[in-house]
Amino acid sequence: MSFFVKLSAWPRRLKILLMMFTDVILLPFVLWLAIALRFGTVSPRIGEYLWLFLVLPIIAIPIFTRLGLYRSIVRYTSAKFFWTVFYGVSVLSILLLALVALVRLDQVPRSSLVIFWILAIGCIAVTRALARVVILSAEQVGVARKKVAIYGAGKAGTQIAFALVNSKEFNPVAFFDDDPDLQGHYLAGLKVFGPDEFEAVLVKKNIDEIVLAIPSAARSRRREIIEGLRPYGAVLKTVPGVAELVNGSVTVSDLREVGIEDLLGRDAVPPDESLLRKCLFEKTVLITGAGGSIGSELCRQIAKHAPSLLILLDNSEFALYSIEREMRIHFPQLRVKPVLADVCDEKALRRVFLEAQIDTVYHAAAYKHVPLVEENPGVGIVNNAIGTLRVSSLSQEFGVSHFVLISTDKAVRPTNVMGASKRLSELILQAYAETSTRTIFSMVRFGNVLGSSGSVVPLFKEQIRKGGPVTVTHPDVIRYFMTIPEAAQLVIQAGAMAQGGEVFVLDMGEPVRIVELARRMVELSGLTVKDSSCPKGDVEIVYSGLRPGEKLYEELLIGADAEKTSHPRILRAKEYSLPKETILEALGRLEIVCAQGDAGLIKDSLSRVVHEYVPHQMKNP
Repeated sequence: MSFFVKLSAWPRRLKILLMMFTDVILLPFVLWLAIALRFGTVSPRIGEYLWLFLVLPIIAIPIFTRLGLYRSIVRYTSAKFFWTVFYGVSVLSILLLALVALVRLDQVPRSSLVIFWILAIGCIAVTRALARVVILSAEQVGVARKKVAIYGAGKAGTQIAFALVNSKEFNPVAFFDDDPDLQGHYLAGLKVFGPDEFEAVLVKKNIDEIVLAIPSAARSRRREIIEGLRPYGAVLKTVPGVAELVNGSVTVSDLREVGIEDLLGRDAVPPDESLLRKCLFEKTVLITGAGGSIGSELCRQIAKHAPSLLILLDNSEFALYSIEREMRIHFPQLRVKPVLADVCDEKALRRVFLEAQIDTVYHAAAYKHVPLVEENPGVGIVNNAIGTLRVSSLSQEFGVSHFVLISTDKAVRPTNVMGASKRLSELILQAYAETSTRTIFSMVRFGNVLGSSGSVVPLFKEQIRKGGPVTVTHPDVIRYFMTIPEAAQLVIQAGAMAQGGEVFVLDMGEPVRIVELARRMVELSGLTVKDSSCPKGDVEIVYSGLRPGEKLYEELLIGADAEKTSHPRILRAKEYSLPKETILEALGRLEIVCAQGDAGLIKDSLSRVVHEYVPHQMKNP
């Protein structure tokens, strides 16, 4: 085996030369064998046309080279490769037949060339298959490969099984599938088991990881399968959904760990294309906070609907660079303009509005981290509320068609500065909507999005990766969650159905206990929770206490009810508003107070305009 190990380490050029040399020896032998079989003797008379055996490799090597037989890496042989072998040998056989006929070699039976064609196809294919086995075996000497089971014995599962066989890290050992017609059969050399055999097979085969290869399955079905697999302690991975697969094929690099979004996400409601295009197609669109979690996803969704110009505004250089680069890579035909500016900088904003006739604005720029804004109330209010005032004022001045504010459930009966500043932003837009004749102002309010920067999901991931503990503020804290793509798509549709001044509320589904979220994330990582029932578990969950301004639960409505819209997951809330003069006067006072930096005075002033806001220190003296 040491020789084959050294062989597998040869440079690619030497391996190609070895394959060519093998064909130079093999093809004349196959021709001799074909003639011998035709005459039924081991010593056919070939002296009169011995030169044909020498010419054969000279014809074959250029043909095989031209068809790419020597460019293919042996370890990645596929059906396409064997078709190339068939095609190459067929061309070679036809040319050989033509040569024999041209020089009138009557001593060579034409039927022997048919035998040569059949044998050559088999021999070339077998040599490649043997070389593949040798190289893969040599590469795996001394390498501990993870045993993998694949859930889903369809096209994606079969593709990933072949890809895993060729990898150095993974060793596929079994399929699982719901289809009883497949159970008990073998695919890609692996037996297909039913879901009821999970525990027995996982224990018997000592499986380390399970790959979900069901890209077309509904999210509810995926969630059901994941919940069923969680207790077994194996690391769960998945292939992308159908929409994410670029070319329809699956490779090892496509695999990702099953995330909490696979458990909490819902089956998508098909979007209304007319709503998606209404404010985007051939429009000039401005996105503030374009480098943030929601802003960047809005960029991706909007870019798909052919705006004439996409203006990306952000005050973070790196975030702006990242989203601009992504847009230019994935949407090379799209006109993109990056603007490094702050939403509070009126002069910079005015230049943006002067340079382009903006049709639609999505205002996603905001400070959203509750404890940080609570510690820096003045900065948070100026960025969130005064920034909204600057952008909305210019939008009305320059005749923007649609203005959509990204709001939050923390704006409902807020107990922290961040939530109160976002409610104040809503009041600003409601006030402008009452006096606007050209610009349609609207707001879209929703809860937490999975995986956004500063949320608990990436924090929990980091804590789990470090071995814990995972910190949860309170055992009874619950939150609403939604995936970022779903939220962005619903924001665009809600903004398009606005008539002016609406507060749209997204249906967030069922709330989730944060401690249960943490527990699920630990188990999805193939680990166990350390608690009284499992004192030898891997990761402990500890409670740190509610942070200043934090609530046990969030709400989406200030009023008692909400109206349905044409979209099943978009509601229209009935909220109070304040006159524009009252809002502008209060903002003027608040801006002065924020500049003074007195946190207590700032919160007191904020509570005078956002009536339902009860500052933390007032609530808990």
